Amino acid sequence: MSTENEGTAVPPAPSAPPVPVDSPAASPQATAPDSGAPTTPLPTTPPHAPGAPEQELVHAGQAPAYASASAGGPQGGAAPGQAPDGSWPPPPPATPAYADSGSGGAGADVWGASYQQPAPKSGRGRGGLMAAVLIAALVAGGLGGGLGYTLAKNDDNTSSTTVSASDSGGSVKRDAGTVAGVAATALPSTVTIQAESSSGEGGTGTGFVFDTEGHIVTNNHVVADAVDGGKLTATFPSGKKYDAEVVGHAQGYDVAVIKLKNAPNDLKPLTLGNSDKVAVGDSTIAIGAPFGLSNTVTTGIISAKNRPVASSDGSGSNASYMSALQTDASINPGNSGGPLLDAQGNVIGINSAIQSSSNGGLGGTSQSGSIGLGFAIPINQAKYVAQQLIKTGKPVYAKIGASVSLEDSTGGAKITEQGASGSDAVEAGGPAAKAGLKPGDVITKLDDRVIDSGPTLIGEIWTHQPGDKVKITYERDGKTNTVDLTLASREGDS
Repeated sequence: MSTENEGTAVPPAPSAPPVPVDSPAASPQATAPDSGAPTTPLPTTPPHAPGAPEQELVHAGQAPAYASASAGGPQGGAAPGQAPDGSWPPPPPATPAYADSGSGGAGADVWGASYQQPAPKSGRGRGGLMAAVLIAALVAGGLGGGLGYTLAKNDDNTSSTTVSASDSGGSVKRDAGTVAGVAATALPSTVTIQAESSSGEGGTGTGFVFDTEGHIVTNNHVVADAVDGGKLTATFPSGKKYDAEVVGHAQGYDVAVIKLKNAPNDLKPLTLGNSDKVAVGDSTIAIGAPFGLSNTVTTGIISAKNRPVASSDGSGSNASYMSALQTDASINPGNSGGPLLDAQGNVIGINSAIQSSSNGGLGGTSQSGSIGLGFAIPINQAKYVAQQLIKTGKPVYAKIGASVSLEDSTGGAKITEQGASGSDAVEAGGPAAKAGLKPGDVITKLDDRVIDSGPTLIGEIWTHQPGDKVKITYERDGKTNTVDLTLASREGDS
């Protein structure tokens, strides 16, 4: 499924609806609207892909200084009959753009204006009648009030049954398990990120404290503009603002780690949960800066698990794939990179993309908002990636060493006849070759997970780590075969 990273459309997994990449929303601090913001819509099905749905997924990433972002597709485009290496995103189909934040706003009615009674009209017209009714009402009110006062005075010798209202509603206690309790604990450990390129373009996204050393985890598409000579700042709900730098970023995983400069010594990392234990129906709480509105809290549930999602940063060359957690908590451009929490306040995912119903929406701009279909990178995967980035500055990807087609199909992930850039479809000496896989084989399952397309296979492989052993089920000449293989590794995005 392709979604919009608050991004561009990427070939969606056949069985899953394309995921819009939600356009990034700009943070409140953004001074001017910037249409290049990173909240990305999830990429959608590659253009012209057979049976590709028209829905658009957007990265839920950064929102440009009240600007928008669009999602892009996988790196490079695969020639007919060719597919990108299963270990790296194949040539990208057009993906929804990162969801951008909008800079426009609707006018508001003026409240609190004094009311001026219209001057009475002469004669016995409607104005006269209304005046008569008003006088009658006032007289009746006066009589009633006088009567009430008289009765009360005559009843002074009896006990009163009137109950005086309290001046205070009493103290309100919010337990830790309530949404208010979770928000109160988590908000101080979330930040609104503003990324700006050397040319002044950028947007707003969200991040959360990962450790006491000042590392903040967010989406790659949120900080992409600031990677090469740009500027990054992170602002806490308290108003404290820090300059930051990118420690490492992974385009394929859409995860990045930044570090605060002169970080305070009282940082409180959010507790990480176990995304493998999450169940459909579990309560969720999302924190972010939708359309630049920092420190926004929304709630929902886990709508689905293992949702195949492909998204891009809008450049047409940086694709990301995930087996996502789907939630109906409201997520919009600017929410990208923010934490998706469970009812106890544990981080179970990183909000990354949204499904968009159209290219437009808000105020007639190219931005789109929440329709209840948001997608988050499972925290178990994000944690591994973040640790690698902090340790080496580079991402490490698991791979099977075979190129698969990105075409939308429900038959599985087909190994192409030729790999990207004319390379062999099955890497010599790689895991797939050792397992006996050949061009033309159609992979239908990885362990117990059904594989219905190339993007789905890539997303599932990337939920594992190099060295993991997996079982591959594939079809060849009408027969189903099963083979075990050990995943290899590839370092870096290039």
